Amino acid sequence: MKVVIQCGGQGTRLRPYTTVLPKPLMPVNSKPVLELLLRWLRRNDFCDVFITTGYLAHLISSFCGDGHQWGMRISYTSEREPLGTIGPLTLLREKLDSTFIVINGDVLTDLSLGAFVAAHRKNGGLVTIAAASRKTKLDFGVIEQTDNRVYGFKEKPLLVNMMSMGVYCMEPSVLDYIPEGVPFGFDNLIHSLLGRGLPAFTFPHDGLWLDIGRIEDFQAAQELAWDDELPAFQVVAAA
Repeated sequence: MKVVIQCGGQGTRLRPYTTVLPKPLMPVNSKPVLELLLRWLRRNDFCDVFITTGYLAHLISSFCGDGHQWGMRISYTSEREPLGTIGPLTLLREKLDSTFIVINGDVLTDLSLGAFVAAHRKNGGLVTIAAASRKTKLDFGVIEQTDNRVYGFKEKPLLVNMMSMGVYCMEPSVLDYIPEGVPFGFDNLIHSLLGRGLPAFTFPHDGLWLDIGRIEDFQAAQELAWDDELPAFQVVAAA
């Protein structure tokens, strides 16, 4: 199965560090995030990878090369203008001819890819989204009201929501709903599918998920000791 790793973003949340390094090459202990991601894919028996690039693309291609060092085949696309999170898939229309996986280049997770793909095929949708629950504490009191009349108040409530992990399983026909040459995000894709009555599904994951683009998650990753010999991302407490 083919995998698309999205590495075209500018990583603005990690500035000033990403003024000199693209976000996927930010180090987690001794290895760049992208290398940890590629090693995880290889251990899960994924060999064919497309990396979409834009910002500081030459650094990413120079580091990864053709992937032979990991026993993989890596090819690249390059955006002349930013195409959003999903728009770059249009550059691979001829290549993505069967079920494929799309992963953000700043994700670290121990998601079971085998179970994820199996659930996607069982559901029969065009898109399955790996999803994780996250709690968010608001910094403000929340007023519950209708027609300006207050019927409740919550002081700095804790909200629990299902979040997209930035890992997707897709069918090639999803490309029919992605326009050429314009920025197009995953949110645009989901709205387009739902507007046409086409189903999308989630795959809940309650294990490790870090979004290295967030400063909090980037710092958390540094505090974990990564065991690179295990078949998936697995961590032990740092000494």
